[in-house]
Amino acid sequence: MSGSRAPFPEVTADAPLFRREREVFVPTAHTRGPWDAGQMHGGAPTALVAQHLTALAGEARLARLTFEFLGPVPIAPVRVATSVLKPGRNFQLLEATLSDTVGRPLLLARAVALAPGEVALPGAAAPVPLDPPPAPPADGVLSPFPGLDDAPPEGMHRTGMELRFIAGSVAEDGPARVWMRLPRDLVDDEPPCPAARVCAAADFGNGVSRVVGFGTHLFVNTDLTITLLREPAGEWVLMDSVTNIEPTGVGWAASTLHDESGPIGHSHQTLFVRAR
Repeated sequence: MSGSRAPFPEVTADAPLFRREREVFVPTAHTRGPWDAGQMHGGAPTALVAQHLTALAGEARLARLTFEFLGPVPIAPVRVATSVLKPGRNFQLLEATLSDTVGRPLLLARAVALAPGEVALPGAAAPVPLDPPPAPPADGVLSPFPGLDDAPPEGMHRTGMELRFIAGSVAEDGPARVWMRLPRDLVDDEPPCPAARVCAAADFGNGVSRVVGFGTHLFVNTDLTITLLREPAGEWVLMDSVTNIEPTGVGWAASTLHDESGPIGHSHQTLFVRAR
């Protein structure tokens, strides 16, 4: 897949993912993805949309987010439109569309928002106590990912996110356990909300647990679904990720998501796989 290349505004190390110009969001170079220098990494637009859906949900909690990519998202100005498909005191169904400036939809999203409550649970239904996951290591291991050494210096997988591996690495094929953090604001000086932080990390599931190389294959996710038991606390999201692909060119990547206190949810990606 390829996309049209767009010039970037001057970017600094601490620049946000997007700059706002009235109702338009202009991506910075930190949003760039691994497949084409003119396309965004999926974590950037999904985080932007999640920020809007969180605002639309009000006091309700986002329990599920589903994103459908209609194709590569070019690095170009975008708009976000939201609507409430099903209002309700206990359960809402929300929708968002990310489009280019001429109205062409690029990304569709739906979210289930549930009213928070207090529920007494019998012993058999109570969450199983788990040991807290290991804290993020003091030092991070950042890209370049193997096979991407000739890519531009800025990108979501290089400068946009911080990665700290517990198991696996960017140099290894197979399952991985990695702490991830979005170390910058999302839009101008607006920090990412918890759901946006999760989206920015969850779209890396297929990349950190790849089973084929970036230089030899495409393994692009066509969607991203996230279910959340609760909002993550803090900036860090731990992903236990695994990828499975078939010779038919179809695959999936699944991740269990944690914060520093324990599990918070799961994510799933459907993969389109081809040899380069």
